[in-house]
Formats: sequence, structure tokens, C-alpha cells
Amino acid sequence: MKKTARLFIPLAALACVAFGAAVSARTEPGRPQTPAPRQTPSPSPTPQREEVEGGVTVSRVVRVPVTVLDKKGVPVTGLTKESFSVFEEKRPVQFDFLGEIKELEKLPIYIGVLMDTSGSTAGKLGFEKEAATNFLDTVTRTRKDWGAFVTFDDEVNLRQDFTRNLDLLRKAIEGVKKPGSQTSLYDAIWQFCDEKMRNVSSPRRALVIITDGDDTYSRARIEDAIAIAQKTDTIIFAISTKGGFTGSAVPGVEAGTVKDSGDKDLERMSEATGGRSFYTGDMLELERAFKKIGEELRSQYLLTYRPEGPFDGGYRRIEVRVNADKKYRVNAKRGYTADRDMVKQ
Repeated sequence: MKKTARLFIPLAALACVAFGAAVSARTEPGRPQTPAPRQTPSPSPTPQREEVEGGVTVSRVVRVPVTVLDKKGVPVTGLTKESFSVFEEKRPVQFDFLGEIKELEKLPIYIGVLMDTSGSTAGKLGFEKEAATNFLDTVTRTRKDWGAFVTFDDEVNLRQDFTRNLDLLRKAIEGVKKPGSQTSLYDAIWQFCDEKMRNVSSPRRALVIITDGDDTYSRARIEDAIAIAQKTDTIIFAISTKGGFTGSAVPGVEAGTVKDSGDKDLERMSEATGGRSFYTGDMLELERAFKKIGEELRSQYLLTYRPEGPFDGGYRRIEVRVNADKKYRVNAKRGYTADRDMVKQ
């Protein structure tokens, strides 16, 4: 794979078209479903639907990274398995608790930084490059976490593949000299998750998007971007830089207010995958946002369970609750596509 040529296009573009067609035929994440009436259910062991593939018995698993925040937005640590309840399509499921934070901290985090280089960023390119560099310096742990850097405009370019060498990442960011024209955000998410996140060894995966505009050019749709992020257990953190160079944050940042359809789409992708979105064009606010992202990535719990069949491509909703305190905010992916391409064990 070439680093700065058309990273995933044209072959991945064809995959996007096929993928989008397949997803449109399924139940979409945003479409409400009406579950069959049930009496008060109680958790019961989920049957392990095993299959034989190539002479090897396999079973599928759903992984749900979870961050719990208190009313001040501070990550909550020290929770146990008994603190959580997990529901699929409103039915409780039994799950394994792999979320001792001190154990998860031993695993590397794979972080992809996707930076918007469309025409609207021409006057902000220096600002975005500084933001991308500051993010990697703030969040990644030296010689432990892995970072990759991608730019997207009318093309999607892998500037630096996953590496633990921050100097290589800084060099790749500094090498961005001029913007393109269009904004292919959804293609960038879909292709990076499909070609990169799918194959990493650690379950701790995050995508940070730095952008100031709506998608204008992608073949993939927002539903496709959400689906592939959920499938690859990738948490999306979005940073909208519409604040420009005014020296102050976009109004409503602290309250989480979104300003237009593009911001709402960023919020939708973040919430569907268990992440958060931030709205600012001020570097000091961005640094605070980076700190929050780093704290949340280091305060995760990991819940897993084995889903029942059929694996026919239907969309299933997930809800994670904290039993101890309703005032806690739970950030976790909100669903997944049940197909034969799920994670297998």
C-alpha cells in the first residue's frame, strides 16, 4: 500500500459502493425497531452459536468498550462486573467482564488521526496541523501506543501508517502543504477502519477526526461509516474547528451544543461508537479536549458476550447501563451488524 498515493481508491471505492448497497438493504442504525412484547426478562446464559469453518470450530463475539463519566465529565474507575447490565434489543444478556482498568492499560491503543484538507481548510491548515501534532503528543504513550495519520479531501491519503515513532508522525503532518477541493469524510472513516483497524492486535482502538465541514464527496454514507466503526470496535472522537481564528470557542462548546447538520453528523457518529464530539476553533480548548480524550481512553472497561444467530446482516441495538448510579453517563457503542464477518474466537 502506497503511503501518499490514493490510499484506498479505486479498489476500496468499489468496496464502499458494494458495502453501501448491502447496508441500505438492512435495518439502519437510525431506524427505530419495535421489539416483540415480552414479560419482564431475566438474564440467562447466551447460547454459544458455534460453527465449523475450514475444519475449525469458531464462535462470534461482541466487544463493547465502555467509558463511564460522572456528572462533571470525569471518568469513573473502580467499577466491577456487578456494576453493569448489558442489553441487546432490550433483552438482558450475560457478559464477560474484561475491564479491569489496570489490566487494560497494559494493552496498546491504536489511534488514527484523520485530518480534513478540503478547500475550506485553506486558511486553517496550520491550525489543524498544530492540532494533530498536539493531539498525538498529548494522548499517545511513548513506545507503547500506535498512531497513524490520514488526510482527506477529494482523495484519502495515508500519510503515515501505524507507528510508535512520534517523529515519523510529526514529519508526516508537517509534510501536508496544500488542501484539495472536496470533503470525503465518510470514505476516509470507512476505508481506514476496514483496511487498518480491522487487523490491529489490540481491542483498544480510536479514531480522531479534525474537520470543519460537511461531507461533500464520499461514496459511503454516514450509516456505512458508523457500521464499519462499530464492526471494528473503533471509537470515534470528532473535533469540529468551525470556530476559526476568532480566538474563542464556538458558542455552546461546554454544553455540547451542535450548530449545523455537519456538527450533528459528527455527534451522531461519536455517540454511536462510544466517543464524544468537541466544537472549537481555539487551541486552548482543543488541548482541554485532547486531555479529556486521553483520560477516557485510559479509563475504559471492556465487556464481551457471545450473540445468538442468525447472522444475517440485521442490525442489533446495544445498551449498557451502570446499576449503581443513574447520574453516570455511559459511553459505549450502540449497536452492531450481526453478520458472518463479525469478530470470531
